[in-house]
Amino acid sequence: MEIKSVYDPAFKTYGRIMEAQGTAEIAAALMALTPLPEGTEYVAEDPALQELPAAKKLAPSLFGGLPVEFGWCNGHNSKLNCLEYHRSSEFNLGAEDFILILARQQDLDEKNCLLTEKCEAFYVPAGVLVEVYATSLHYAPCHADPAKGFKTMVALPKGTNLEAPGCGAAAEDRLLRAANKWLVAHPEAPEAKDGAFAGLKGVNIDLKDELPVELDDLAAHMYDGGRM
Repeated sequence: MEIKSVYDPAFKTYGRIMEAQGTAEIAAALMALTPLPEGTEYVAEDPALQELPAAKKLAPSLFGGLPVEFGWCNGHNSKLNCLEYHRSSEFNLGAEDFILILARQQDLDEKNCLLTEKCEAFYVPAGVLVEVYATSLHYAPCHADPAKGFKTMVALPKGTNLEAPGCGAAAEDRLLRAANKWLVAHPEAPEAKDGAFAGLKGVNIDLKDELPVELDDLAAHMYDGGRM
């Protein structure tokens, strides 16, 4: 699978790069104060990040003054497994380089299924804050280098990914796995075996043969004047 840079114009479909002060402080805390598991671990809100002066200063800019939860997703991963979406953007910042596998919510069919061939992969350099739009299907990051793993800040509206409300009558409600979290799993993914809706069709994408990613490999995919 081709891995593009977030500086590639193709990323504009899914999100944007956000310039903000204090990201170095957040990335440093993420590196020093959060674990690096062998698998993948997610924490919706971590006081070590939440109480950072830089996080408090950044928060009002993310969701227009709405309360923000600063958490993390860390570990080692090279597979797609699932795609999720929220009714809001998500902001990511890596202490290490990482890769996002993304697709468009608009490409879900009437049964909320999606062909995995519609996914694209994007390399996010450490220290670069990216906004992933609400209409972008995403899930756990992939590491860019298996030896380093990934440590990625996840900022969302407060309460996201906590306990799911009771499901209603809408067909989409069968995808609801947590508050503000709709998820579509690949049949091979552990989440599908745990009852998640298995709507991803095709190959469960695995980037292991493309890793580690070298910066020179992405030079052709950068914006003019962009940086890595």
